[in-house]
Amino acid sequence: MKLIKAHAFGNDFLLVAEDQVRDPAAVVHLARAVCERHRGIGADGLIVFAETAAGASMRLLNADGSYSEISGNGVRCLAAWLAAARPGARAIDIETDAGLKRLKVLDRAGSRVTFRAAMGPPTDVTQVRLDAAGEQVEAVTMRVGNPQCVVLGEVSESRLHTVAAALAVHPHFPAGTNVELAHVEAPNRVRILIWERGVGPTEASGTGACGAAVAAHRYGGASNDVEVVSPGGAQRVEWLPDGLYLTGWAELVAEATWLH
Repeated sequence: MKLIKAHAFGNDFLLVAEDQVRDPAAVVHLARAVCERHRGIGADGLIVFAETAAGASMRLLNADGSYSEISGNGVRCLAAWLAAARPGARAIDIETDAGLKRLKVLDRAGSRVTFRAAMGPPTDVTQVRLDAAGEQVEAVTMRVGNPQCVVLGEVSESRLHTVAAALAVHPHFPAGTNVELAHVEAPNRVRILIWERGVGPTEASGTGACGAAVAAHRYGGASNDVEVVSPGGAQRVEWLPDGLYLTGWAELVAEATWLH
């Protein structure tokens, strides 16, 4: 089985063509095995894809084998692989369980491709108060194709491993949620730490950046066009009348042959 490894700002994924998966019923076990950092190849998630004329369709499993509707960075990683095979392509369409995402190619530099992705509008944006890690937390919840929970205020590793970790599995979110701690440093700059559903801490998150930008604009005084900075780097999020646009790069790392 051939797998491709790629990452976007340190948020890494393994890509495998659907016809390479010998036993589709065992794909959950496959995701856990290949994503394991020490006994597998290592990644935050596994993307199973099938090429189409305009790009590809995909389904995503987190590192623990759980299902996810979409990953903004994962979509870019898959698009980078497709763009490498289609050097003349100026746009790549990725069909996800959260709808069709069109990625415009902005730049190519070796194995790194920069895209501006149309992520669609956020939905169900609201504020809630929840008990997490022994404290009352005011959070902004929404969907950006997948569930997001953003806590504006202090951004620290200790709160990531307590408050964010507790919110990710809070009963308020029956299917779990991605969590971002977000601090508005300036009207055009938001800093975040991420606890990703089914993974834990990640260096970056595309949908998490989108969620943080929405929360920061609506409730934190930020602009509708912001740089969202995570440990892996900075992505640009624009919240325009027709939806969210996410700009950043993805980089191909390796091809590997899975021997199990």
